[in-house]
Amino acid sequence: MDVPTWDKKELTVGELSARSGAAVSALHFYERKGLISSRRTTGNQRRYARATLRRVALIRIAQRVGIPLAQIKEALDELPDGRTPTKKDWEKLSRAWRKELDERIQALQQIRDDFTDCIGCGCLSLNRCSLANTHDELGGHGSGPRRLVEVEAS
Repeated sequence: MDVPTWDKKELTVGELSARSGAAVSALHFYERKGLISSRRTTGNQRRYARATLRRVALIRIAQRVGIPLAQIKEALDELPDGRTPTKKDWEKLSRAWRKELDERIQALQQIRDDFTDCIGCGCLSLNRCSLANTHDELGGHGSGPRRLVEVEAS
């Protein structure tokens, strides 16, 4: 008799993919990067602990908000014995990433608010630019869209 997927202690890569929403190739990538782990059966098939679902969910959420995989790995490596993140762990991780996320939100809001305005690229092709960046004065600050670059640097 087959055990229902929700009651299994271990999942195949296909089952983990179906339940987590991550592609099999992404799961293999996460494993190569040391973000998740599996054991191999005698037939060399991967088996993941059911708790790997939580790790994959944490990885996908963190990626979605722009946290680089290297930082995600560092955070997961801090867990004792590579265990699955608990609610308390997630709270600690999310607090650590909060400042960076707040800075990204501020930068995105600035881009959104200034997107129809001069961004300091030096094109001088928009009517507004001749008023906001006369004679490409922002070019003296460096290359690229200066108003956006300078927001990111601050």
